[in-house]
Amino acid sequence: MLIADVLKTKGSRVFTVRTTDTVMTAVHKLSEHRVGALIVEDPRMHIVGIFSERDFVNSIPRHGAAVLDLPVRELMSSPIITCAPSDRIDSALATITIRKIRHLPVMDGERLVGLVSIGDLVKHRLDEKELESNVLREIARMRT
Repeated sequence: MLIADVLKTKGSRVFTVRTTDTVMTAVHKLSEHRVGALIVEDPRMHIVGIFSERDFVNSIPRHGAAVLDLPVRELMSSPIITCAPSDRIDSALATITIRKIRHLPVMDGERLVGLVSIGDLVKHRLDEKELESNVLREIARMRT
């Protein structure tokens, strides 16, 4: 299965934040849209990073409550690690595991076409395994 298959099920909507937006703005967007990460764009709308719940949580011990007033560019993860719609899910899971990240922007050339999380990929793999199991059960039932 491919990342494109995950996007067909999940959808391709991606939420963004600007490098100059405050962390408070970004945290509100994470909460409002019930997502774990936002793509960070510069003023020219070029993708320059990703801001995740983990970036926020890890910054609190260093900055305390003042973190909310910092610009996103100071906490975002950059450069971003991406995948392509044609990548296999197993490959994306390996990247996530090796790089110790939770979200992968999906790029088709220079164009952002989606964002997948470790949860999206694991869910898709579990659904795939359940379907395989059901097919095998049906085959076994037909032979008895």
